[in-house]
Amino acid sequence: MAIVENIGREDIRPSEAMAGDYFALLKPRVMALVVFTAIVGLAAAPTPINPLIAFIAIACVAVGAGASGALNMWYDADIDAIMSRTASRPIPSGRVQPGEALAFGLVLAVLSVMTLGVLVDWMAASLLAFTIFFYAVIYTMWLKRWTPQNIVIGGAAGAFPPMVGWVAATGSIGLESVILFLIIFLWTPPHFWALALFKSGDYGRAGIPMMPNVAGELSTRRQIFAYSLVLVPVAVLPAILGYVSWGYGAVAVVLGAGFVWKAWQVLAMSSDDTTMKPARQLFVFSIVYLFAIFAAYLVDVVAWRLVAGA
Repeated sequence: MAIVENIGREDIRPSEAMAGDYFALLKPRVMALVVFTAIVGLAAAPTPINPLIAFIAIACVAVGAGASGALNMWYDADIDAIMSRTASRPIPSGRVQPGEALAFGLVLAVLSVMTLGVLVDWMAASLLAFTIFFYAVIYTMWLKRWTPQNIVIGGAAGAFPPMVGWVAATGSIGLESVILFLIIFLWTPPHFWALALFKSGDYGRAGIPMMPNVAGELSTRRQIFAYSLVLVPVAVLPAILGYVSWGYGAVAVVLGAGFVWKAWQVLAMSSDDTTMKPARQLFVFSIVYLFAIFAAYLVDVVAWRLVAGA
């Protein structure tokens, strides 16, 4: 790959990178979602945890997520330069050299894993290390350019953070943390395939086998709707199993109904609709949905504990 072959020559040039460019390498918007879901996983755990240890654990998850983002941008710099959505990123724009991004990502990865292991829990650290490896190597270097199922399988990387938070508090994996994992895992395909529908030209130019480019728009729309139908009952499952109250359950049902409705609009939209408005709306709503689901979960857990301690 040209971007890798040129690392040695490019690295001898003076760097134009500013602090903001390195921050952009961390994918801060993705990091915010990762941190938030990890906090929910940690808060939901039944084992009390020292606030300082909890802060260290979440900070390590944030740094690990940033490391994954930097390594992803390093490897994907060639295709990022082709796609309009990513062309202004630090590496394709020339503000950060590839070697700098690679070194930055590797240092952050090692730092986050070792700190989490030494100061919090080695099982949580191992899971964080696997998450970084899964995103940077299995998804970015292999699945993304090889199969239209890249988002389905690769979505596991984004689903691990609440499990890491849970393990940091308990030292083990519980069923509740697995359900939190599944919520994100099942949410990922409809979220990213909605994006792929109105950015299929970008993905096509970059040679990325996203579902609309390989299976066609109709098949993609059907799969978005199918995943949405599975996601909704899984998101309600914590209330059914008694992990949280039916206050959360009601929120999950309402949000789920909205998600399915948006997915149905995508399924029903005309093939001649070049605006892809329903897909754009689903993409935006899906972000709101995931934040709202996990916020409701967090509020419910905290409220239960306050009531129990009263």
